[in-house]
Amino acid sequence: MAVLITGAAGFIGFHLIRRLLDDGVEVVGVDNLTPYYDVALKQARLDKLSELDGFQFAHLDIADREGVARLFKQHHFSHVINLAAQPGVRYSLENPASYVDTNLVGFANILEGCRHGKVGHLVYASSSSVYGMNQKAPFSTDDNVDYPVSLYAASKKANELMAHSYSHLYEIPVTGLRFFTVYGPWGRPDMAYFSFAKAILKGDSIPVFNRGEMQRDFTYIDDIVEGIVRVMARIPEKKSIPGTNATSSYQLYNIGNNQPETLRDFITAIENACGKKAVLDLLPMQPGDVPITYADIDSLVEDTGFSPNTSLQDGINRFVEWYRDYYKV
Repeated sequence: MAVLITGAAGFIGFHLIRRLLDDGVEVVGVDNLTPYYDVALKQARLDKLSELDGFQFAHLDIADREGVARLFKQHHFSHVINLAAQPGVRYSLENPASYVDTNLVGFANILEGCRHGKVGHLVYASSSSVYGMNQKAPFSTDDNVDYPVSLYAASKKANELMAHSYSHLYEIPVTGLRFFTVYGPWGRPDMAYFSFAKAILKGDSIPVFNRGEMQRDFTYIDDIVEGIVRVMARIPEKKSIPGTNATSSYQLYNIGNNQPETLRDFITAIENACGKKAVLDLLPMQPGDVPITYADIDSLVEDTGFSPNTSLQDGINRFVEWYRDYYKV
């Protein structure tokens, strides 16, 4: 049996597939290679994966209901890891339809595939964005997240509700993961650290929103992958839902570094790695953004024995080393 990973050409999907292939796991990866960011980078990731044994790739949009159904009929998946999504808070202000198509319709198709394919465990990506403007920190999976401040966040909260309903109705073991600001080599060019490194190396100014006072729980990609692998191996048991007569085999975790850093400190780490000072353009907060993200990971540590531990400077050093090599700068 193989593992299905959606978003195979994406940042997290690429790293997770490499890890699973190294562990001897057969992987079927799907991606629609959307041009939201540089398709050449996505193709470069796929080219690296195609060199490894045990990997099959299907060019597929998960919003294609019939295509997803055919995929599940062709394979018997032990696990499904749904990482495919339209990402980005700010882009959701410009193109909301893409979030509906991929994050809602696409995820529903994956749930249906898991239902009819009798998948042993569905693990899916949620986001720290669901916490919105919550003032209590660190953010706990027990917190109320009914007030998202972006459509992207709303779509991820919807994923959590959809996944729980399928777990309850069809007895599908499901685990959701709220990722906190993932960074590292082969990362997404739309993320701030990517554009910051590019600008610093070129000597250009960089926009710094909220004057650099925002705090983020920056989480290195290898820690995210380790968390996913640990969670994959831990199928949630059926349990009663507090305050109801319902049951489900459903679990939700935060995966973050459990140590928020200011945007200014983040920029300093990139300056150190690049060996150059940044030219800062200090700006106010953007619509849809939040002042802090901070992950409470107690349940992740208790259930899997894993706690992210890569320091910000070490992670940024590895990213900048990759960036210089990939872009020849």
